[in-house]
Amino acid sequence: MDGSTGRLLVATPGLRDPSFRRSVVLVLEHTGGGALGVVLDRPLDVDVAAVLPAWRPHVTAPGVLFGGGPVGRDAALGLAGLPGAVDLPPGVRPLTPGLGLVDLDAPPEVVARGVRGLRVFVGYAGWAAGQLDEEVAAKGWIVVDALPDDPFAVDPAGLWRRVLRRQPDENALLWTAPDDPALN
Repeated sequence: MDGSTGRLLVATPGLRDPSFRRSVVLVLEHTGGGALGVVLDRPLDVDVAAVLPAWRPHVTAPGVLFGGGPVGRDAALGLAGLPGAVDLPPGVRPLTPGLGLVDLDAPPEVVARGVRGLRVFVGYAGWAAGQLDEEVAAKGWIVVDALPDDPFAVDPAGLWRRVLRRQPDENALLWTAPDDPALN
């Protein structure tokens, strides 16, 4: 599954791990040594201003930190949407043609001028070598293409259903799965 950088992992209804249940993860890196990503649909009840006040005016609504995953919860990671064919602002490292990682020590106003969306994540999701491939093979995750606005969704809580619903195959039906299959 190498080459999934910039793609989405969508948790299948059977994935019960509370860290990832009904989540959408943006893969930031996937190599033979392992994978890492950020959960896109877990807004926290913590305003960005409480931790990184200078960044607050520049982040995409709702203006809160996002729980990027269960690993490294003591660190923040910035993700920015990059408009096409423009020079990258200082402090932004390209990830894919439309996304970049933000150095949160860079001046926010300089970074903000050159991006089209910005989110701050606390923690990340990580997998050891081969682990993510095994989870995908066991049908815990569906790997799909990301749309440019997915990482900056205005309604992040509804992202899981929206991403599934737009799939062109039988995976589109999964968005209708009940929260508790026992109640079906």
